[in-house]
Amino acid sequence: MSLYETLRQKHKEFIYHSYTIDEDGFSFHFSIGEYEFHPSWKYDKGSLENISPLGEYIIFNIGMAELVSYWKCACPPVVRVNCGSLTAEQCRWWKKLYFNGLGEFFYRNKINADFEDFMTIIPQSDAAPDAKIDKPLSGFLVPVGGGKDSVVSLELLRQYHDDTLCYIINPRGATVKCANAAGFDDSGIVGVRRTIDKELLARNADGYLNGHTPFSAVVAFSAYLFAYLNGKKYIALSNESSANETYVKGKNVNHQYSKSTEFERDFREYTDQYLGGSDGTEYFSLLRPLSEYRIASIFVRYKQYFPVFQSCNLGSKTDSWCANCAKCLYVYILLAAFLDDETLTGIFGRNMLEDEKLSEIFDGLIYEDIDKPFECVGTKSEVRYALYQAAQLRTEKMPVLLDGYIKKYPDRPADAEDIENYFDSENYVPRQLLQLVKQAL
Repeated sequence: MSLYETLRQKHKEFIYHSYTIDEDGFSFHFSIGEYEFHPSWKYDKGSLENISPLGEYIIFNIGMAELVSYWKCACPPVVRVNCGSLTAEQCRWWKKLYFNGLGEFFYRNKINADFEDFMTIIPQSDAAPDAKIDKPLSGFLVPVGGGKDSVVSLELLRQYHDDTLCYIINPRGATVKCANAAGFDDSGIVGVRRTIDKELLARNADGYLNGHTPFSAVVAFSAYLFAYLNGKKYIALSNESSANETYVKGKNVNHQYSKSTEFERDFREYTDQYLGGSDGTEYFSLLRPLSEYRIASIFVRYKQYFPVFQSCNLGSKTDSWCANCAKCLYVYILLAAFLDDETLTGIFGRNMLEDEKLSEIFDGLIYEDIDKPFECVGTKSEVRYALYQAAQLRTEKMPVLLDGYIKKYPDRPADAEDIENYFDSENYVPRQLLQLVKQAL
């Protein structure tokens, strides 16, 4: 019997007991058998004590987004929701998010999950929520993660600077410094502290299941709350078209599912129906029409961010590029299409394309018959084109990984023009902002 089946037999129910709201934040109470979980959020820029019914219901939904990180340690077949309310349609919406958002988790743990049977959600009430918008909304909330993408969004929205707030979960050096470099001081930053319950880490240490979950859904629902509390009409995400690609050939396994166009569409429909209606906050990705390659071509114009931006997960605690992982190598390659080795070494600390120990990661980023690294990286075709462009910039000796690739594939890629002119028409960018994106190209 697999570990997945063993744990499901041992732990038959996951319970979402309650959510608690106090003046400076909120927390949730989950349990699996004897194990109790209390993840919490702290917000120091406003009181939540007299929050409206809509705000309270959004917090309940943040709990629905949070719970999958705790559920996945044992994957109980039943999720019992003993607070809030969910219609049958909402339950199916959440099941779809969990199932697709756990695609990598199922794949890497060799779990053969079935959509209908992997989970049954049982709410205490199936009444439709009646939470209406109760204030006028204007301006933008821009989630900032410290990488190049949110930097580009901030620059594209520069004319709306005075009506824009940066949203940062667990502020750190790179996120705050990028916001500062864009002209935002503390008054322009909505910073919140999200704490994972240590009991979950203890279960992982004891050999329970672990793996990737759809964290960007947590970002979406929490951003929706803080946009509403701060009176913002738009949440401008920085998810690109490249986030739609599967990571495993022939399988629907997307590390970035909750950054995909499909999730964006589903989330917009959910908030429109259950969280304020058409008068509420509108969630969209400003960069959805663009590939990562085209975003990089815009980012390199803003040199003031070179010393402060950082999107390496391994180096996030120290605000540094580890220069040894798939994310670092991927960003390095994209930027190498536009920047020289000296500038890149100044950013990353070394020339990553000189490191033959990164060959396996390098191959996973470019070759179709090898799985993509499970990181937030773009399409293989745009990586290949970035390598070709990087070679054109280097007329003398090329770094070893680049040199080896170009010797095998010296010609301009057949899809080069498509990559250079890429623009995804399947997007939800408001019409008045779409022109800003086009003008930046």
